[in-house]
Amino acid sequence: MSAPPDDGTPPAYSAPTRSVAIHHVRAALRGARRHGVDITPLLEQASVPPELLNVPLARVSPRQFALLTKAVWQALDDEFQGLGPHPLKVGTFAMMCHAVVHCSPDLRTAIRRSSTFYGLFPGGPRFQLEEEAGELGQQAALVFDLTAFDDPDHYLAESATVVAHRFAGWLIRRRITLTRVEFSHPAPPHALEYDLLYGAPCTFRAPRTALVFDRALLELPVLQDESGLHAFLRRAPGDVLARLDYGSTAAAQVRRLLGQSLPDRMPDPEDIAARLAVSAQTLRRRLAAEGTSFQRIRDQLRRDEAIAALATGTVSIEDISRRLGFSEPSAFHRAFKRWTGSAPRSYQPGD
Repeated sequence: MSAPPDDGTPPAYSAPTRSVAIHHVRAALRGARRHGVDITPLLEQASVPPELLNVPLARVSPRQFALLTKAVWQALDDEFQGLGPHPLKVGTFAMMCHAVVHCSPDLRTAIRRSSTFYGLFPGGPRFQLEEEAGELGQQAALVFDLTAFDDPDHYLAESATVVAHRFAGWLIRRRITLTRVEFSHPAPPHALEYDLLYGAPCTFRAPRTALVFDRALLELPVLQDESGLHAFLRRAPGDVLARLDYGSTAAAQVRRLLGQSLPDRMPDPEDIAARLAVSAQTLRRRLAAEGTSFQRIRDQLRRDEAIAALATGTVSIEDISRRLGFSEPSAFHRAFKRWTGSAPRSYQPGD
């Protein structure tokens, strides 16, 4: 997910991105509501129709979610979005990045320095690096203490771990494969999305909240420099909050292959099975074991692509319908309302 271009030009119709459930939108606004901020202007800045907050099936594009996050930051001057014991002024994350990039020879040093940096602020995020021996060998664990936060949705627990994972990978210019992710909170209703966020087994009601990975990664050098940092911060919070599809399941593999084919064509199950070097029957069985199906994945992909395209305000409903393989716009209208609970026009800016 990328933030919008600096000149304000809407992004062109592009490859599909995973949409964000309205649950996360409401959670992101909780702190603003708590502090008496009128959320209507915040939603307007992100082109999110207010009525979608009351539609259980509603979703927004990653770009809209990034814009909303930025709007809440600015309204509260708080990168904790009103959920922490004390506000963390906007710009704190950027200063931490500068402190880490220019003074850290390796990932271990970078993580420790970022922990020390945030420790300077009252109510700042508390995390520490632990190195331990586990069943799979020498492991590193980035352990978070979020007990001081009033966060009933566990929104900051998800955000903090996602941001830490993305930022650490950005520093060394490679994806950090996680061994497992532990959460002290109970499994939320959207727990199935966690595999897509982290690409690793997730446990809930654990004694701690932590990202666990191979300790050898701590030795890797920090490869980012001043120019890379400027580009990274210019695109924030989009790139930092990016909900990348790291899923390792059959469903995630199918989605990725389908997404790579848009907008040219939508492959059938046999095509996808062949690309995965399995039979169509085996693919159906694996998807069923994961509680899904080829049709459901295809519908979710179409839904997410449609939401992203509608939110730009630059693509007509007829064009979206055609690109997603519908025989006529009326069929797309019916499908979209089934997916989201609303008509496509309710997702267009200004409607």
